[in-house]
Amino acid sequence: MNDRVVVGYSFSQRFLHWATVLLVLFNLLLPDGMNAWYRIVRRGGMPSPEQIASANIHAYVGIAILLVTIIRLGLRFVQGVPPEAADEPATLRLAARLVHASLYLLLLALPVSGIATYYFGVDAAGSLHADVLKLILWIVIAAHVLGALAHQFYWKTDVLRRMTVG
Repeated sequence: MNDRVVVGYSFSQRFLHWATVLLVLFNLLLPDGMNAWYRIVRRGGMPSPEQIASANIHAYVGIAILLVTIIRLGLRFVQGVPPEAADEPATLRLAARLVHASLYLLLLALPVSGIATYYFGVDAAGSLHADVLKLILWIVIAAHVLGALAHQFYWKTDVLRRMTVG
């Protein structure tokens, strides 16, 4: 990482953040095609071409999430990130770091477990993916959003602005 002080996130960091948000929400809110495919395959049935196409969309979006996350981590390493808000209590700064680390881990683990299930037939990965990791992701997303709102309205910092307009 370079030694310059980072004041805000770069355009590419902001763009990829919001692209990730849209991709993740798409797959979290519209998993029906993959769910139908998974139920049929687990029961030994043969999914229709439409069901396969619908499951493929979920899989391709998941792969896009994985690729975008890898790029985001690379940009984070190369371009850096703005400093934490100094007036936030130390325990909450630690919580924010844990939430961000958890988000990145989940954005890597969910697509990998989905790929293991869909393309390689690893059933245990399917339960981990659809039941455990998805629930944890919802909880971490809620913590992330609540943290951003606390910064905006309670501490009145520029944290939300840095991720929207720079």
